[in-house]
Amino acid sequence: MLADKSISVIGVGKLGEALISGLINSNTVSKNNITGSVAHEYSRDSLREKLGIDILLDNRALIRGKDIVILALKPQKMAQVLNEIKDIVTENQLIISVAASMTISCIKQYIKKDLSIIRAMPNIPCLVGEGMTVLSKNSISSEEHCALAEAIFSSIGDTVFLDESLMNGVTGLSACGPAYMFVVIEALAEAGVKLGIPRDISTLLVAQTMLGSAKMIIDSKEHPALLKDMVTTPAGCTIDGLIELEEGKLRVTLIKAVVRSAERASELISE
Repeated sequence: MLADKSISVIGVGKLGEALISGLINSNTVSKNNITGSVAHEYSRDSLREKLGIDILLDNRALIRGKDIVILALKPQKMAQVLNEIKDIVTENQLIISVAASMTISCIKQYIKKDLSIIRAMPNIPCLVGEGMTVLSKNSISSEEHCALAEAIFSSIGDTVFLDESLMNGVTGLSACGPAYMFVVIEALAEAGVKLGIPRDISTLLVAQTMLGSAKMIIDSKEHPALLKDMVTTPAGCTIDGLIELEEGKLRVTLIKAVVRSAERASELISE
């Protein structure tokens, strides 16, 4: 599907690099069909050598005639770049943005053209090919455009389409979520250290436990509460630990963290 499409990635930072590497390593796109841009010459030279693709400093030259333009930018850079490329973008191109909090309608206000725009919200595990990307489309986006976007982000993990009205919630849950998971892993690993387990082994035990637990939920499609009950035997060890978690209000604390992050995501666009 993507084999005959030309792709330009504006802003090859960590995410852009992960996307390009995923597309190339999965044989989804030929190196000859993908190009990127950076703001500085030293970054251009190192990325050219690392990725084996052409990296430019000129965004206007980068996107001219390309089928798909990916805006792998931070929200603060979007206005500048959109103003820079708005007269070069054509209605035949698919625009994909990964900028947090930047809505499709906001992008449209800069470009002022009727073209397909898809908004993507990936998370940091995409750097290791296990990302979760939520996609939203505008009314002009065709089934082919949606399939192209899915193919791109499937190279670095899983994807799902949701209505854009849910994107702030997605930001608080899956985009910010890895940070919460890292805190949980860190805390559980500290518990292992407290019990005499070497730190590196304790961290491995916790990380693999979380990875395996997540895989059980995904593969079985069972409710987490049911899987929890499988571990919790009557008068056993697990129930005592769960009681401590309930007394510490772990559930409500995690819920409040996600809700607050989502609220913050809605505030960013107005700053």
